[in-house]
Amino acid sequence: MQVVDPVSAPDAQGRPRRTTRRFPLFTRDTARPEGGGRAASGDAPAPARQWPMLTVLGMVGLGLLITALDVFRIGTLLIGAGLLTAAVIRFVLPSVGMLAVRSRFTDIVTYGLLGVSIVLLALMAQPNPLLEIPFLKDTLHFTVDQ
Repeated sequence: MQVVDPVSAPDAQGRPRRTTRRFPLFTRDTARPEGGGRAASGDAPAPARQWPMLTVLGMVGLGLLITALDVFRIGTLLIGAGLLTAAVIRFVLPSVGMLAVRSRFTDIVTYGLLGVSIVLLALMAQPNPLLEIPFLKDTLHFTVDQ
């Protein structure tokens, strides 16, 4: 019985490579994140192919503009909503273009946690917070009074 060297996927020139358990000394290529393909067909114009990223950037940009115009709470709520929208888009769509940065799970958790955190902080902002968490005030008094 003849032992055949295992081969991996072809390299950039189409030649099969020999697999090894060692990591290469130099990285020659990176894998695209899952779901990192085009969000629209290849014949669509560039902005249409990246509509998920443009949607999220538009919401966050508008939120930053509104925040700069001294409407802090609404602006930061819009920023948080933009990140939550990114998490939902990443969960629902199989291909989201440049919105895919890491694995699907990591992107969803990262966008979701950042979005929820920003929304909660916007709701708790002073003066006249819309959300009050009682144990936070006790925690503050405990740390400051010591």
